[in-house]
Amino acid sequence: MSLRLSTVILPHRRWSEGGRSAWTRAEQLGFHTAYTYDHLSWRSFRDGPWFGAVPTLTAAAGVTERLRLGTLVTSPNFRHPVTLAKELISLDDISGGRITLGIGAGGTGFDATALGQEPWSPRERADRFAEFVPLLDRLLTEDAVSYEGRFYSADEARNIPGCVQRPRLPFAVAATGPRGLKLAARHGQAWVTTGDPKLYETGTPEQSVEALRGQLGKLSEACAAVGRDAAELDKILLTGFTPDRGRPLGSLDAFVDFAGRHRDLGFTEIVIHWPIPDSDFAADEKVFEQIAMEGLAQLG
Repeated sequence: MSLRLSTVILPHRRWSEGGRSAWTRAEQLGFHTAYTYDHLSWRSFRDGPWFGAVPTLTAAAGVTERLRLGTLVTSPNFRHPVTLAKELISLDDISGGRITLGIGAGGTGFDATALGQEPWSPRERADRFAEFVPLLDRLLTEDAVSYEGRFYSADEARNIPGCVQRPRLPFAVAATGPRGLKLAARHGQAWVTTGDPKLYETGTPEQSVEALRGQLGKLSEACAAVGRDAAELDKILLTGFTPDRGRPLGSLDAFVDFAGRHRDLGFTEIVIHWPIPDSDFAADEKVFEQIAMEGLAQLG
């Protein structure tokens, strides 16, 4: 499978002040998918502008025609499967079937406490995720769903007419642990990773490649355990969180080297952050656009 190049556009700008233009430019540049983060606020952006993922993607759907759109990633931190399913079916309809749901277990950031609850432990996040994903799968594929679980319930939840994409829009499941990888194997059309977070501060790019090789191996094992060929899943790397940090966007050659190494590992999609000045995602916009237009062709 050939490598695809996508971008993630953080929802930090008003639609009339650069928000809209980023999404339309992403389509012009030929990106496969443009994703956005689904958070209530995020890290250093907490005290500045930050907009909702679903309305942003809805607006993006209205000003693009070919570009796929999605979240990287939605989580149970502040979402419920019943209400999320209704929004996703609507979004898939408005976009004409161009939505991918990136979904993960969530973390300990601002989303974890914004609704007034105590942060969930890693075990509880995994428990909730294990219930959230299969229920959301059912809600997006069945006309009516009733379910009574430990964390989530549905009582004759109706989702007619369902997704434009059949049997439902694709799930890109973010996971590195055994339980999350099992969910990716059972329910995912794609798997997402940011690499090994333990290597971010002090690791090397070479160590990161080996860690990713190990994650891919575990994904293959999880797929084999449920009778599925891991080759059926797209493998998505969200960049910016490995020891390489922003270096792959430093030049066209640097990107080609980075992308080639990860394509050879088995990744089918590389996601790069839309440049944001004075942030961890600062990059030269001209180089970024050159990478978008020429990077994959340089790989041969």
